[in-house]
Amino acid sequence: MERTPLDDVEIRVLGALIEKHLATPEYYPLSLNALQNACNQKTSREPVVSYDEDTILDALERLRTKGMALRVSIGGGRVPKHRHALDEKWGLQRSELAILAVLLLRGAQTLGEIRSRTGRMADFGSLDQAQEALDRLARWDGGPLVVRLPRQPGRSENRFAHALDGRAQEGEWADPGQADGAAEQYPLPAVSHPAAAALVSRVEQLETDVAALREELRDMRQALGDFRRQFE
Repeated sequence: MERTPLDDVEIRVLGALIEKHLATPEYYPLSLNALQNACNQKTSREPVVSYDEDTILDALERLRTKGMALRVSIGGGRVPKHRHALDEKWGLQRSELAILAVLLLRGAQTLGEIRSRTGRMADFGSLDQAQEALDRLARWDGGPLVVRLPRQPGRSENRFAHALDGRAQEGEWADPGQADGAAEQYPLPAVSHPAAAALVSRVEQLETDVAALREELRDMRQALGDFRRQFE
């Protein structure tokens, strides 16, 4: 089943809806104002954007047409609310939704970054659990929802990206060394030697810890900048 690719605004809106559903369910579904703030927030977003209400409303309409978003009324309230529909459309589990949210909001990520940055949305007890969820998304009926990107020069890890914008199918992330020009596919090669497997596990844990520390440092810098601006 062929999917209609999403544009950049649809990707940001959908990612924000999923994130708030999982991370702050008490404030979900979202009003238009809350959704605008979620799309334009300056932390945990790559790139940072500044969408106006009309831009977000247009994207919501397109997502509703594609069966990915819904407009709802809560308790007879007059302010319409908005929510995603991926759990119903594709039957995605919480862990799978969390991974998609991070990839939609922050672009391509390593396995360690995915595990650390989904912490508020899903509980991956190990990198293996995160990998299993990625595997399910990569083998999704109707076409992969995520792809593994070719390893970049100087990087020790592969990165993973969502496949909802169609670029993976078009070969924009292709490895020049691959004859068919397609993004690199699953599964990752297994490590069989016990000592090597233990070393890989230790390195992966260190990379996860470093990614988490970088995330905390980035948030602290943003909070400090916001505090300073109050006195300017």
